[in-house]
Amino acid sequence: MQHQQTPWQHRTVLLHEAVDALWDDATGPLPQGRYVDATFGRGGHSRLILSKLGPDAALLAIDRDPEAIAHAKQGEAAIRDPRFHIAHAPFSQWAEAAEAQGWGAVDGLLMDIGVSSPQIDNPERGFSFRFDAPLDMRMDTTSGESAADFLARASLDELADVIRTYGEERFAGPIARAIVARRDEGQPIRTTAELSAVVARAVKTREPGQDPATRTFQALRIHVNRELGELEDALDSALRMLAPGGRLAVISFHSLEDRIVKTFIARHSKEEVDRRVPFAQPRPLLLKSIGRIKPSDEEVAGNPRSRSAVLRVAERTGTPWSPELVAAASPRDAGKAAKAGKPARASGKGARK
Repeated sequence: MQHQQTPWQHRTVLLHEAVDALWDDATGPLPQGRYVDATFGRGGHSRLILSKLGPDAALLAIDRDPEAIAHAKQGEAAIRDPRFHIAHAPFSQWAEAAEAQGWGAVDGLLMDIGVSSPQIDNPERGFSFRFDAPLDMRMDTTSGESAADFLARASLDELADVIRTYGEERFAGPIARAIVARRDEGQPIRTTAELSAVVARAVKTREPGQDPATRTFQALRIHVNRELGELEDALDSALRMLAPGGRLAVISFHSLEDRIVKTFIARHSKEEVDRRVPFAQPRPLLLKSIGRIKPSDEEVAGNPRSRSAVLRVAERTGTPWSPELVAAASPRDAGKAAKAGKPARASGKGARK
């Protein structure tokens, strides 16, 4: 399908802060390593990364949205740089995409989690209650179940659980019952306006300035796109694929995402000694926490959607990766670690001179 230019613009959040975080010395020699922008969007971060990389460096961008892939390849906005590669895939599969390029390790990984402005502002995508449109919400419109399809088949308990867990909605029960009641009457919800109206009738009170449907729309989007599971899988791959000294930079926009990133970095960067074992040695650490950055007042004033953004940065230590070490940090990850494969090799193109 021919890519069409649209009026929907995306303003990259924490643009310079996130890109500068990929190097320990942003003013030093041009990096010559291999880098991944796992959430290309409209390419704001990728373009700035390319402007800072040396001639022998490489950047792999990934996005699950076909419109984002088309934006990178077609039209005036296309990136025509031999150092640039792009793959159509969910960001949880960034490591597989890097390995498909023949990369054994990467020197930096950037992830900007969440929905982009063109997705929100395009009524056809069905992400926003501000427009009446088909209730889709899929970031990859070529696969998966739409939000409308999920509402048409989910049980009452499943609906309530999704809305409560991912939307942190205290009226999840009444909303789920209203959706099921409408469906049982032979009127399944198919559009954003229909869902917004059902939620508005079920929610009796709401915080000032917030639409009653806000939390429900957030919950369905997260569920349909498996956003939190995608994030967990992508972070796990960073332990295996980041070269020693490689940087991880993750931007999140709400507490559910940020909690996952914060916990992940803390789990692998804080020393813990098993006091039940005499003379036990501290567990070797896979990450070093670098810090947390919020948007400036100036950025928030110019782009209100950046208000909730949080950038967290960590650096891979020289400790060799192993399933056993990951399992020791978090037993629930033992199975995933065992299946992950071999640890990363140094890329041979280290970012730091």
